[in-house]
Amino acid sequence: MSAALPRSAAGNRSPWLIATIVSIATFMEVLDTTIANVALRHMAGGVGASQDESTWILTTYLVTNAIVLPVSGYLATALGRKRFYMGCVALFTIASLGCALSPNLPMLLLCRAIQGIGGGGLAPAEQSILADTFPPEKRGQAFALYGLTVVTAPAIGPALGGWITDNFSWHWIFLINVPVGVLSVFLVSVFVQEPEAVREDRKRFLAEGGGVDWVGFLLAAIALGSLQVVLDRAVIDDGFWSETVTILTITCVTGFMLLIPWERRQRRPAVDVRLFAQRGFLAASLIMFLVAFTLFSTTQLLPQLTQELMGYDATTAGLTLAVGGFATVFIMPIAGRLVGLVQPRWMILGAMLWSGFALLHATGMELGMSFWDVSLLRILQVVALPFLFVPITTAAYIGLPPDKTNDASALINLMRNLGASVGISVMNAVVVRGAQFHQSRLVESASDYNPLWTEQLRQTEAALREGGIGAAEAPAAALGQMAQQVQAQAQVLSYIDAFWLLGIAVLVLWPLVFLMRSQPKGAQPSGH
Repeated sequence: MSAALPRSAAGNRSPWLIATIVSIATFMEVLDTTIANVALRHMAGGVGASQDESTWILTTYLVTNAIVLPVSGYLATALGRKRFYMGCVALFTIASLGCALSPNLPMLLLCRAIQGIGGGGLAPAEQSILADTFPPEKRGQAFALYGLTVVTAPAIGPALGGWITDNFSWHWIFLINVPVGVLSVFLVSVFVQEPEAVREDRKRFLAEGGGVDWVGFLLAAIALGSLQVVLDRAVIDDGFWSETVTILTITCVTGFMLLIPWERRQRRPAVDVRLFAQRGFLAASLIMFLVAFTLFSTTQLLPQLTQELMGYDATTAGLTLAVGGFATVFIMPIAGRLVGLVQPRWMILGAMLWSGFALLHATGMELGMSFWDVSLLRILQVVALPFLFVPITTAAYIGLPPDKTNDASALINLMRNLGASVGISVMNAVVVRGAQFHQSRLVESASDYNPLWTEQLRQTEAALREGGIGAAEAPAAALGQMAQQVQAQAQVLSYIDAFWLLGIAVLVLWPLVFLMRSQPKGAQPSGH
């Protein structure tokens, strides 16, 4: 690969200064997404929305975010990457202020949609800036810094969101974005410079007419927008029994069937699907999808488990994730260093095996676990993430020409977001359906013909009488208590099923590693 410029891409300034500056807004965007999940009920009450209506606060953001992600490389080339990045930060910041000041649900949904448009371009633009600022042998360390934003932010988001909503109000989860966004725009405008190769690519784009691939934009918006709504609403609306979900699924499939052949024929496609013809990039994208699938689904499952079945409040449930997040903070720089010494695919292979067995280890969970037991499960699950995320991001650019950096960044981040959305949707369905299945099986044993059941029921009734319940009320109370225990055990079993499936998926798909390209030894930046 023609390597990106090292220090010269950052002008006379340190590449690490540039990396830190462009990480600020991305961290803010990823953090805000997980905080919003925790504060959903509070937002619904603040704008007078029902629980079902409130889910659109999340869905609206995810839809517009998914639409912008794949075309962000195209927009960065057309507008200029620095200008595009600053515009995304400014749009996200203004929309955040609008969200905080929204008096009703329609206004909040509109601001969330605008916020999603701005947020969708942040991660791809940052990633391509890092790829063009550091030489190949230093990219692992740069992507380690980037990895801190997308791995740590989801971990500390629930705890921070719980603390903010418990001690202040939901408006502050958006208001805190305003000073951060203003600071980011200022720092980027002063310190970040456009590499010569990026400027030359934009000149060629404009010289060729700079035409907009409107058909590609429209098809991508239809396909990805429909997909995101289906993923977010499938469990809530009872899957394909819902006419809306069915229609949107058909729309999504049709959109993709039209998008792929159309974009393959375009000179400047809005979504450069031809990159997936590169074996190494395709493998990196699929593994990134899998990593996001497991990371974000478990990030959703653990707080649900601890709040619904173990009585944790939002802040304490979030802290179980934060403990794992702090573990990744210490490991991430080590992974960044090793990328330059060890072939990325060997690091990925080892990390996938560790993650798979850690997920299988979580199937030993039980309701009597302590806070630190839950935290240890999380640490084991995420401690290998730096050895996945950093080398995957690094390996994705191996063999790609410099003028494809923007498009590659857009697509690899699209795969990350799709993996997160699909993972959350699928695992929520597994938990919901699994709880129903296990409850029906456990109820079959709740019979007078089962001596274990009758003995437990007798002991529960006796304990209630000793606690002051009258003899007439004790049988019904004991039966109700046993029913609650059956329901709780069914839910625990459904979570165990989810972790078992995730672990098996990771262990089965490890051969994808061998499709990836090897990092050239002694690669030196050649400049643009």
